[in-house]
Amino acid sequence: MPDSTATPTPRRTRRKDARPAEVIEAARALFIERGYAATKVEDVARRAGVSVGLPYLYFENKAGLFKAVVRATLLPQVAQGEDMLRSYAGSTADLLRLVARGFLETMHSPIGGIPKLVIAEAHAFPDIARFYAEEVVARGRAFFAAIITRGIERGEFRPVDVPHMARVLSAPLSLLCIWSHSLAPFDETTGTTPEGYIDAYLDVVLAGLAAPGPTLPPPGKTEPS
Repeated sequence: MPDSTATPTPRRTRRKDARPAEVIEAARALFIERGYAATKVEDVARRAGVSVGLPYLYFENKAGLFKAVVRATLLPQVAQGEDMLRSYAGSTADLLRLVARGFLETMHSPIGGIPKLVIAEAHAFPDIARFYAEEVVARGRAFFAAIITRGIERGEFRPVDVPHMARVLSAPLSLLCIWSHSLAPFDETTGTTPEGYIDAYLDVVLAGLAAPGPTLPPPGKTEPS
């Protein structure tokens, strides 16, 4: 039986605690719909259903609000991948397959529009671009570098230049995300899908990283005993 003496949380208190998250959600939607330059904090407040000045109680300015959006929406995705890397017991090739195919979920979600937004407005807002490069791009590359290093240490991948290979692994996924939120609706190429793209990506990447197996003798010849 429920405790009849328990005091329910006042609705006003619950609402107040939820306000920062509501503002972030409204900001995310408007940033992706309109872009960074065209989004005003006042419009975010109206979308969130709060007073015009309330966002400034939680966020210093629009740049601070955008950073909060990135930290609340994109960085948890990176952290989830890092947790999986630490706990995964299978082969590194299978881990990379999980990461690449799981990327499709992020790409199809609304937050997949954030990379396109940053790239489109990087020149006009260098501080935002620098923040994104430091907190998202660099951390993502470090994640891929850790995957590659894991494969090399386990003898599953051949030795490679890890920092550059990490960029090679991350760039096609970023491009797919940007394409999907920009030119994809106007691409009339038939027979191609994001899923097929990921399969082709994995085919090339895993073949290129695979450690060499034992050398086999030419057909018709045998190894000397």
